[in-house]
Amino acid sequence: MALDKNTFKKAYENKYKDIHGDEIENGNNLQRYEALGSLIRDYVSWLWLDTNKRYNKTGEKQIYYFSMEFLLGRLLGDTLMNLGLIDICKEALAELNIDLRDLEELEEDQGLGNGGLGRLAACFLDSMASLGIAGHGCGIRYKYGFFEQKIIDGKQVELSDNWLRQGNVWERRKIEKSEVVKFGGEVKVENIDGRIVFTQINYEPVLAVPYDTPIVGYENNVANTLRLWSAETVSNEFDYSSFSSGEYLKAIEYKNSVESISQVLYPEDSFYEGKILRLKQQYFFVSAGIQSIIRHYKAHGGNIKFLDEKISIHINDTHPTLAIPELMRILLDEEGLGWEEAWRITTNIVSYTNHTILAEALEKWPIDMFKGLLPRIYMIVEEINERFCSDLWNKYIGQWEKISDMAIIADGQVRMANLAVVGSHSVNGVAKLHTEILKKEEMKNLYYFYPNKFNNKTNGITHRRWLLRSNPGLTNLLCNTIGDSFIKHPTDLINFEKFTYDKGVQEELERIKKKNKERLAEKIYKKNGIIVDTSSIFDVQVKRIHGYKRQTLNCLRIMDLYNKLTNNPNLDIHPRTFIFAGKAAPGYYLAKNIIELINAIADKVNNDPLVNKKIKVVFLENYNVSLAEEIIPAADLSEQISTTTKEASGTSNMKFMMNGAITIATLDGANIEISDEVGNNNIFIFGLTARQVLSYIENGGYSSQDIYNKNESIKNVIDDLINGKYSKDREKFRSIYDHLTIFNDEFYVLKDFDSYVETNKKVDSIFKDMYKWQEICGINIAHSGVFSSDRTIQQYATGIWGPELIYKNL
Repeated sequence: MALDKNTFKKAYENKYKDIHGDEIENGNNLQRYEALGSLIRDYVSWLWLDTNKRYNKTGEKQIYYFSMEFLLGRLLGDTLMNLGLIDICKEALAELNIDLRDLEELEEDQGLGNGGLGRLAACFLDSMASLGIAGHGCGIRYKYGFFEQKIIDGKQVELSDNWLRQGNVWERRKIEKSEVVKFGGEVKVENIDGRIVFTQINYEPVLAVPYDTPIVGYENNVANTLRLWSAETVSNEFDYSSFSSGEYLKAIEYKNSVESISQVLYPEDSFYEGKILRLKQQYFFVSAGIQSIIRHYKAHGGNIKFLDEKISIHINDTHPTLAIPELMRILLDEEGLGWEEAWRITTNIVSYTNHTILAEALEKWPIDMFKGLLPRIYMIVEEINERFCSDLWNKYIGQWEKISDMAIIADGQVRMANLAVVGSHSVNGVAKLHTEILKKEEMKNLYYFYPNKFNNKTNGITHRRWLLRSNPGLTNLLCNTIGDSFIKHPTDLINFEKFTYDKGVQEELERIKKKNKERLAEKIYKKNGIIVDTSSIFDVQVKRIHGYKRQTLNCLRIMDLYNKLTNNPNLDIHPRTFIFAGKAAPGYYLAKNIIELINAIADKVNNDPLVNKKIKVVFLENYNVSLAEEIIPAADLSEQISTTTKEASGTSNMKFMMNGAITIATLDGANIEISDEVGNNNIFIFGLTARQVLSYIENGGYSSQDIYNKNESIKNVIDDLINGKYSKDREKFRSIYDHLTIFNDEFYVLKDFDSYVETNKKVDSIFKDMYKWQEICGINIAHSGVFSSDRTIQQYATGIWGPELIYKNL
């Protein structure tokens, strides 16, 4: 965007006056941020308008990415960078005695996601825009995010994440583009002129109001759209007659019921009301999204019979699977197509990414709940199931167990993963191992029936946020050594490998890392009051707290190291700072107990003068994108220690790698592909293989009690959970103790313990040789370009959405 400093400065001053009716120097930073954000949005709006005009004129194929989560983080810095305005903005603000970084800090992280699923969706939107692909997001505008995490007395406390408290300068409300979504009621079936017509009656209407956010491509004059739907009552009029007649609850019941749909991300679903609210959320945004897509398509002259030539809908995990029957409903009931033609169009349009093999995430809904809430959609799903099972019966005569496993409706439940496979033309996993497990284990029957549908698309991350924005020091070094071509062509990072053996470059990598560690150390002291040694190994595990991610293994290892240091304070180890962050689902007791354990260990270790010069433990609360941007560039060691076969891919492993951290990992998810890229000497691999884990699952033979009884170090740390060492309440960590011993350690923590400890000794040894360590860090950086989401999106586009898509920046 062609602007000079003086023009920008004048425009900013005028914008501030327009909004606040005063001079800039009389305001506060929040007002200055609001004015700056509004100005940048104005610039983007022209670009946004031009992009949409171009798409409509050229008839370019549109990709719609449906996801329950979009974890965008802050948008100001990214948008300025992508517009090419960041230096001009900094200089203009500096002349007004304003620091751009101070304004960026005031922006709230958008509370639209929980973890990797939502961050991946955000990276994909960035890459689609930057590659010039007409790709848009569709989700829910949650009034409150997952939750704001506070650590009080070592425990996670959940507070409402009111991320909209100060408004959202980036979004535009589009009331004129609202859609009506229908819940409940009955389906009236009529024969009209020889055609069966289905009409939903006596339903509860919900108005879906879109809020659009521009997603700006990197220096390419493209602005795509993230459309998030907010649930509102169809009429904003208050039901005064009900209120006046004394029916106070009835007057507000409908309003509360409707608004709850877009109130909070992932309502607790351990009870009926929570389950039905989740199902409502899922249908709400896919129905609104698909109605909107078809309305726009037809308004610009599109013939419904050729919809699949101009539209692709991608469902990010099983949450948006109702897109399949909803699209069928519109094609059948509103457009009058026959079943076969509607089914052909639907399956050509829809593609599905599976993100997990965990049973808890492969959603199933009770038939009665599903049928009562979505009567017409259930009829369509039932018909899809009947037709599919008919095909199965013809192929697998008498193999009832196999047919039952593959059926969409079985055992009183509607299986969303099976529906997603049957109703799409492509099913992809997100790392090579994950895809193979889907094909050969978890979905093997469906795979053998549909072998051509299954494919792999390893996840990626946007290097523009996770390198350029998060780590400017490293970015400058890369530009000075290999040029800036990697910004648009991230695989050009491989050219850095030849510099990694240069001692001057290694010293510069060390200097950059030290500076990043100093910034993080300041934050740790400010947040937690803990002084950490910036020359220590920053050993980092930041991710969702879950049994399979094995923060427990890390804890046991720290407890073991503490025991060894207590017995021998002169033990020759390099000092280490163990840094944790992550949220536990509110209803997941074991995960919340793990957070308590981490904080109990921190309290014990950090206050013990015998050991706290050698080790420190830190838990940073309320992990989000902005905090990740500070932690990741400062990490020396990236902990990717999930139970093999359980992590579909992981993306934090890629972010750490790109920022020059070395990975300690199991051969799980994308860790395998990272290892293949950098070589076994440039990553620390330990633990069970996938074959060994699958053998234990299928054949048994694992006994955590045997390990506990035979391994003294393990026995000591397990006993420390309940002997009062880390809490006066000896029952506080009983659930972790029981999980590891009585319930046979389902994630093989004890089995991998010794291997993990031994591998950490290698980490310690290599870190003592600064030049060798930085050489390995440099090799990881050089090989990280292949894990850019630009590469992933190119593969989605050519392999799934349509090879006719044009890359304007390649």
